[in-house]
Amino acid sequence: MSRLQEQYQQKIASELKKDLELKNLHEVPHLEKVVINVGAGRSLNDSRVLETAKSTLAKITGQRPVATKARKSIAGFKLREGADIGVKVTLRGKRMYEFIDRLVNVVLPRTRDFRGVSAKAFDGSGNYSLGITDQSIFPELTYDDLNVTHGLQVNLIIKSKDQEHSKALLSALGFPFERSSDG
Repeated sequence: MSRLQEQYQQKIASELKKDLELKNLHEVPHLEKVVINVGAGRSLNDSRVLETAKSTLAKITGQRPVATKARKSIAGFKLREGADIGVKVTLRGKRMYEFIDRLVNVVLPRTRDFRGVSAKAFDGSGNYSLGITDQSIFPELTYDDLNVTHGLQVNLIIKSKDQEHSKALLSALGFPFERSSDG
């Protein structure tokens, strides 16, 4: 069991239950999965982009990525149905908690001019999306892996009642939300 998962089960869940005034431990918000997506639309012209995205995502997550395919043809973008346009990985369980632990404690602090993650990136269900513009902030990657730069989209799928409960969970897990400039 990963360090963050153990901490969630032993300490964070009971504290969230008390803080959010929930009656049952099963009502406490928890992470279901983390989906990491790399859109490689440039791969239509340059085949290195998709291969680089696959290898970097495999090194970052420790899992083999799955290619995502175009659902329909779009002539304006010279895109054909069935063409590979990106890669994605779905993390659950131990790997999910290990990835979030590394993201919060190692990767985000390495980001240039980092002032915190946006508190407005929640959808209506309480899921959180985080965009990373450059993969070079991950320590697993070597200089040779950075010949083609691309971004990542990290989606945290959270089982919760609403946005406030999701934000409380992420804050308890250590996500550094940016401070508002209200006062």
